[in-house]
Amino acid sequence: MKLIPFAYLASYLLSLLGNSIAGVALPLIVLQVTGSALSAGAVAAATAIPAVLAGLLMGVVIDRINRRTSSVVTDLISAVAVAALPLIDMISGLSLGWFILFGIIGSLGDVPGMTARDALLPAIVRHGGVAAERLVGIREALGAVALLLGPAMAGALMVLFDGSTVLWITAATSLAAALLTLLIPHRVGVILIADGAAASTTGNGWSQLRDGWRVLFRSPFLLVTTTLSLVSVIVLASLQGLILPVYFTLVEQPGMLGFVFTALAGGMLVGGTVYAVAGTKGHRRTWFLAGLIGSTLGFGIIAPLSSVWVVFAGAFVVGLSSGLFGSLIGVLMIEWIPEQMRGRIMGTQNAIMTAAPPVGIVAAAVLTEYAGVNVAAVLLASLWLIALVLGLSARSLRNLEPQSEQAVRGEKAEAGGA
Repeated sequence: MKLIPFAYLASYLLSLLGNSIAGVALPLIVLQVTGSALSAGAVAAATAIPAVLAGLLMGVVIDRINRRTSSVVTDLISAVAVAALPLIDMISGLSLGWFILFGIIGSLGDVPGMTARDALLPAIVRHGGVAAERLVGIREALGAVALLLGPAMAGALMVLFDGSTVLWITAATSLAAALLTLLIPHRVGVILIADGAAASTTGNGWSQLRDGWRVLFRSPFLLVTTTLSLVSVIVLASLQGLILPVYFTLVEQPGMLGFVFTALAGGMLVGGTVYAVAGTKGHRRTWFLAGLIGSTLGFGIIAPLSSVWVVFAGAFVVGLSSGLFGSLIGVLMIEWIPEQMRGRIMGTQNAIMTAAPPVGIVAAAVLTEYAGVNVAAVLLASLWLIALVLGLSARSLRNLEPQSEQAVRGEKAEAGGA
């Protein structure tokens, strides 16, 4: 593989791996330092809103500067925010206020960093000499690897190292991700318009942000695909964050919960790999239906909570289908989102996906409290039936082949005139 796609994929893996480790280790460290579960919840709540706002607002900045530069800067922000915690612990000791402060600072790098890396992807395809299907499929598979390795590494590091020392490792992954991105030539990150010239920015930041929102919410294709992704995130978050933990506690097998997440990530790894190898073959509509119907099947297997092993099987099917679906959507986003608006549109999409998990978990908590975990599982999994009907009936998703480029150009022309 050439240097450009290799550097991009390695940076993506390290960044996601660092986030995965921190997602497990940081709450444990907060508990160790404060001795309060409420404090851990306060840190999560205090950083959630800034993360969503950063995702919404920083897209304008990403659309104004070199995308390779924005990716490097956001990784460095994440590295500094995490590294500050063990440093302060060495100097004066940590408290809840420090966790909240640097959690907020770190949130300025997390969702914008994801957006910057997403926005850079089409340029990696152009300059890297690799098919979009292969590159996006590999990226999905690497994301699954990070989800598999992150929690296990976090657990091992918490045993091997003392308290906040673990965070040096997560900071190092973000720093390494930034350094790897620097291997990508600066010219690759230049924002181009249709004729290949460098894009220029006009208007103030707020008007540019509104232009991006206008394109996103007026495009039937982008609106439907964003909705499908949103429903998937809500259903998965409700299952992972509350319903399955409650179920495994009730059947007195809480230790098996981690294996469900392993099955889910394993399915995603297989799905991403399959798409990377064979994504250029066959009709895109077929891949889309495989992901859509497969997800329906997987959620349907999990929903009755009939047995531990059936839940494992359903999680694997959901992961496999998500790997296929996510890879295809990634390729379609390359083709459909106007180049000069990728930061704003993808920033909004990522902000929405960041805000979605708490919604799913709260809904699951309310339903579980008043109707029981079995009813909650069926009702929330049934949400995916809405996505199934929408995906099957949406006119904008009937022709997903590259020859629909004329429609793409039409939407891009509308975006340029917005």
